[in-house]
Amino acid sequence: MRRSVLVFLIINILVIAFLVRSVFTLLTLLTETGNADVITRGEIPAPHSPLIASRPQFIPKIIHQTYINETIPEKWLEPVQQCRDLHEDYEFKLWTDDASREFIITEYPWFIETYDKYPFPIQRADAIRYFVLAHFGGTYIDLDDGCARRLDPLNSYPAWLHRTEPTGISNDAMASTPHHPFFLYVIESLSAYDRDWGLPYITVMYTTGPLFLSVLWKDYMSSGKNIGDGKDGGRVRILTSDDYHQKPWSFFNTFVGSSWHGDDARFIFWMGDNWLLLTAMGFLIAGVVALISWWLWTRIVAMGHRKQYGMKPRWWKGGMRWNRKLDLEGSRHD
Repeated sequence: MRRSVLVFLIINILVIAFLVRSVFTLLTLLTETGNADVITRGEIPAPHSPLIASRPQFIPKIIHQTYINETIPEKWLEPVQQCRDLHEDYEFKLWTDDASREFIITEYPWFIETYDKYPFPIQRADAIRYFVLAHFGGTYIDLDDGCARRLDPLNSYPAWLHRTEPTGISNDAMASTPHHPFFLYVIESLSAYDRDWGLPYITVMYTTGPLFLSVLWKDYMSSGKNIGDGKDGGRVRILTSDDYHQKPWSFFNTFVGSSWHGDDARFIFWMGDNWLLLTAMGFLIAGVVALISWWLWTRIVAMGHRKQYGMKPRWWKGGMRWNRKLDLEGSRHD
C-alpha cells in the first residue's frame, strides 16, 4: 500500500499548492503595510506653512467626483462644498453616468463591453475613477469625503493612495499624474477581474473595489515599476489613516456613505469580527475533508486490487484486511 499512500499525499500536496497559489497575493496582503512608501508626517508641511509654496506640483489641480446625475443628494452637499471652498483654483469634474459612458466610448472603446455588463452601478462608478485618473491625472474624492485642508502638499508626488484598516488600501480618495503606470495597470486589469463571486459585496470589492485595487497595488510593488518620485516617476506613495482623516492635520473629513452595502456586507463584517471562530471552524472542516478523502481513496485502491486479483476485501475496525494470498501478491507490485 506504500505506493497508493504516496500517490494520495502527492495529490493532496498539489491541490493545496494550487489553492495557496490562487490566493497567495491575498494572503501576503494581510501582512502588507506599505511602510516603505508611506508619506511621513515630516514630509508634509503644516496646513499654513510657507514651505507648501516651494514644493513642486506634479499632480494636476483637478478634482474628480462621480454621481448618477448632476443633482447631488443633500447629505453630500456639505463635503462637496468644503472641497470647492478650499480649492477655488482647481478644476472640478463631476462624472455623471452619461458623461462616464461617453468618455469610455470615446477614449477607451475596448472597455465598453465590460463596462456595460457590470451588474452593479457602483462597479461602473469604481471603474470610471481609475480611467479618469489614468487619462487626465488629478485627485479623485468620493462625495462623502469632505476636505479639511488644501491638497497642494500631496500634489508633490507622482501618485498616492490611502491606507485602510486592517490591511490594504481604499479607492475613495487617490491621485496621480496623467498616464501613471500604476493606474494604467489598473485599467488594463479590470476586464480580467470581471467575474461573479456570488455575493454582491464580494463581487464589487474584488472586481472593481478596494480589494481589487489592493491586490493590484501589492502586485505593482513587486513589479519593479514602483520607483521614481519625480513628475514621470512610477512610485505610489501611501497616505496614513491619521493623515487621511480624524486628526487636526488630516486632509479629509468623512461623512455618511457606503449606500450600496447590503446584507451580504454585514455578513462579511460579522466574519471579520469573528475571525478566530471561523479560523477554528476552517481547520475542523479541513480535517473532516482530509479524513473523507482518505476514506474514499482507500476504497478506490481496494476496488483496483479486487479487479486486478479477483479478491474481495474484508473490512474491520474502520480499516481493511486482505487474505494472505492478496497480501503476498500485492507486496510484489508495491
